[in-house]
Amino acid sequence: MCSDQGAPIQTKAVKVSLLPDAGPGEAFAKASRFRDDLFDCLTARGDELFELVDALLCADGPVRALVDLTLVAEHRRGHGAMYDALNHGSVDVPRLRQVLAGLPMPEAADGRLVLAVDISHWLRPDAPTSAERLFCHVYGRSGRSSDQFVPGWPYSFVAALESGRTSWCQVLDAVRLGPADDVAEVTAAQVRRVVTDLIEMGRWNVGDRDILIVFDAGYDAPRMAHLLDGFPVEILGRMRSDRVMRRPKPSLKEYALAYPQGGRPPKHGKEFRFAKPETWGGPDAATVQVTDRYGTARAMAWDRIHPRLTTRSAWIDHTGELPVIEGTLIRLQVDRLPGGNDPLPIWLWSSATGLTGEDVDVRWQVFLRRFDLEHTFRMIKQTLGWTRPKLRTPEAADRWTWLIVAAHTQLRLARPLAADVRHPWERPVEPRRLTPARVRRGFRNLRPNLPCPARAPNPGRPGPGRPLGSKNRHRAPHHDVGKTAKRPESIKERSRPGG
Repeated sequence: MCSDQGAPIQTKAVKVSLLPDAGPGEAFAKASRFRDDLFDCLTARGDELFELVDALLCADGPVRALVDLTLVAEHRRGHGAMYDALNHGSVDVPRLRQVLAGLPMPEAADGRLVLAVDISHWLRPDAPTSAERLFCHVYGRSGRSSDQFVPGWPYSFVAALESGRTSWCQVLDAVRLGPADDVAEVTAAQVRRVVTDLIEMGRWNVGDRDILIVFDAGYDAPRMAHLLDGFPVEILGRMRSDRVMRRPKPSLKEYALAYPQGGRPPKHGKEFRFAKPETWGGPDAATVQVTDRYGTARAMAWDRIHPRLTTRSAWIDHTGELPVIEGTLIRLQVDRLPGGNDPLPIWLWSSATGLTGEDVDVRWQVFLRRFDLEHTFRMIKQTLGWTRPKLRTPEAADRWTWLIVAAHTQLRLARPLAADVRHPWERPVEPRRLTPARVRRGFRNLRPNLPCPARAPNPGRPGPGRPLGSKNRHRAPHHDVGKTAKRPESIKERSRPGG
């Protein structure tokens, strides 16, 4: 769980199955097959891009600068080849997505797949020549307590959640959000693409439980459910604590008893205000779970709760009658937080209706696993150096992002093979409990036993470069920051000239 300040809460009641145990031979075969498939997806400058991934995995310590990777022994080419590959190379992204979807997937206790969706920012405040930057919402930058908007490239990630309290996730997709993109529509298209790949690769079959897609409060869960209608998915999203939703509309009998004078039956029921308990009424399901660190966790659920939509903002272009998107509203409250702060309730909305008490517990416990994706973001930024390169073009940033995803996937496949290469002050852990950073320390010992399809470099000499003392006559153009398309907020605004 998470308070309004964002502090995660985890319980020992979470039950998610581990991946099937694989012997060393099978694990080596999976890792080797992925490396071969990855090389096939690198359609231009593939040798250099593949060696760059190996350098990411075999470098000592965190990646501080991109050029430092060319000094790693596993990288046999020069820094010029590296920059040329990032600027002019090519990655077959659709094929790589299918390769990732074909890998073994972790499953929840009830056998379903659980995917988490979130945005992470590659901040570029001092890069005016970099195109397609947006204002990214960040918290507490430079020691300040207030939030800020910093120019950068926002990326939307989709990952399959691992089991229990862990820092592992299986990243399946990464999409950069552009200045003209609608976040909800782009995210819905991204999820549809990932689900389609999982179905095509046999990871979901007819008769299986719906795939559970977990969102945080930055997404409008009912709208995501509407955009993903028709796909075998269930939406589970966090709601703001100041929301106002509606109960289901009364039946004809209930309406006749309440309004004997007659009239047109309403489309929505009474208001359900999150901040006013007197509007809640009795829950349709209530559960109590005892946790080890947070005391008693109490969950209440109300069925068929939906928002009252209006023809404004995101729904202004909707044709026909506005839909009624019903789901289950869940309120979770715990006794205490580890830091001593007062725990605030968390509100969740699921697109499924008719949930039992056991189903409600599964939903809020699965939502806690969404915070494991934050550990993955920290890993790829602080250890693999995802946001370290000073790349100019967004296309080069996309190639580098997919190389980071490929490197993180290899760490996950090497998890049952890596030895615990720990520092003297670190405690030993079980092989299946190694963190991604500790698996990376031992990857250099595994690499000689894995295939390396990259060819040896041809001998050559570097070019002379620009003559000493000459000026650069080709100045790079500067680009504006921010959105290039704005949706009208109301029909009146849309009807204005130029709206």
